[in-house]
Amino acid sequence: MSAADTNDERTLLLVDTDHDYLDWATKHLQADGIRILRCDNSNNAIKVCEKTTVDLVISDIALQPMDGIELLGQLKASNPDIIVIITAAFPGTAQIIKASQQGAHDILKKESLVFELRSVVESAWQVIEGRRTAFEHKQQMPDQSGRLQVIGVSRTFQDVFKTVGRVARTDAPVLIYGESGTGKELVANAVHQYSPRRQNEMVALNCGAIPDNLLESELFGHEKGSFTGAAAKRAGRFEQCDGGTLFLDEIGDMPLPVQVKLLRVLQEGTFSRVGGNEVLSSDVRIVAATNKDLAQEVREGRFREDLYYRLNVVELRLPPLRERIEDIPLLAEFFLRKISRKNGLARIRLSGEAITVLQEHKWPGNVRELENTMARAVALATSDVLLANDIPIGVSLRSEAEIDTLIGQLFSLSAENHDINIFDELKRYALKLAKNDKDEAARLLGMKSISENN
Repeated sequence: MSAADTNDERTLLLVDTDHDYLDWATKHLQADGIRILRCDNSNNAIKVCEKTTVDLVISDIALQPMDGIELLGQLKASNPDIIVIITAAFPGTAQIIKASQQGAHDILKKESLVFELRSVVESAWQVIEGRRTAFEHKQQMPDQSGRLQVIGVSRTFQDVFKTVGRVARTDAPVLIYGESGTGKELVANAVHQYSPRRQNEMVALNCGAIPDNLLESELFGHEKGSFTGAAAKRAGRFEQCDGGTLFLDEIGDMPLPVQVKLLRVLQEGTFSRVGGNEVLSSDVRIVAATNKDLAQEVREGRFREDLYYRLNVVELRLPPLRERIEDIPLLAEFFLRKISRKNGLARIRLSGEAITVLQEHKWPGNVRELENTMARAVALATSDVLLANDIPIGVSLRSEAEIDTLIGQLFSLSAENHDINIFDELKRYALKLAKNDKDEAARLLGMKSISENN
């Protein structure tokens, strides 16, 4: 239903410093029954809303003297029912989360407004019309502090963080799906950092990295002498993060007997240490992650259906890097700066050809693979600009972990001893792995060739 279908006039306020944009948006959104007001700073926007009943605000994030998120907070504080759409040239993930928590109807990139603005505004009018018969109170969320090193401007990735902003304020269990290396733990951290539990600890446990016979002890703790090697009483992760968040990574690898005990904790809120009779309780929010299809695991009997529904209250699906190629240059530059700064090196930049190479690669290892690739590129760099041939893509999986480990060790050593030549050491190690086959050594390092002089 559009505003034209209602009897009451609706008021839309546009807030932006760009007057050309204001002209375009006014023409783009004008319709019968809609009054459009406009201003170019946040103070004037507040004054307009104090004097006039405004139903919908479309505000840029880059405003003065307060930015769009601060304006959103003030508008919601004085009128919880006002609908606000935030626009931004390049909205960051922290901004998306904060805007969502403050109650933004949507957050749109400026470059997509031509295609998306009208449909988003239409959905806002539908909400406003629905309130005529059913009052819907939108609770204002407090402003959350915290900085996340999560990079992404793609629509699919930003949609994830809009959901994070909405669910972080609750205690609902969250199940994060994503391939290895897509950043599941970073998203779990975001859920925690923007929640009321952020003053307490988030404890992470990789269920696939703990032997089956020790996983129960890791979760619930154990009493002294409860099994061989239990030399002392030990608290488990549930006790350690009381009042906080427990992140269970690779939950799909949890053995069935432990699944039963985890389900009991989620249902009853109580547990006992291994070998103990004392009934303990812990106030913990569960965030779980997996790269498996848990619904399929349930059908094949490897995962409990009742536990699946307990965990899958809110579902987040992280896109693989190959589906967010517009984020690859941003991520690559971020990793280059991070690696260079950490090791006291001059800033290294990417050429256009290098960016093309990065965007054409399928990245089966996702963001983690990209970070490792940038680390190799920095280690092997011969100038401050990386060309296409300098991007070490296609490294043998057999030796990738060994090369990556060595790169980290060499950077640490070179920071203490400037006489160490990182490339010479890498070349020597690659030749050793390749049994002195120079072609194979070059392939391991992601280079076209390797010689005594390069």
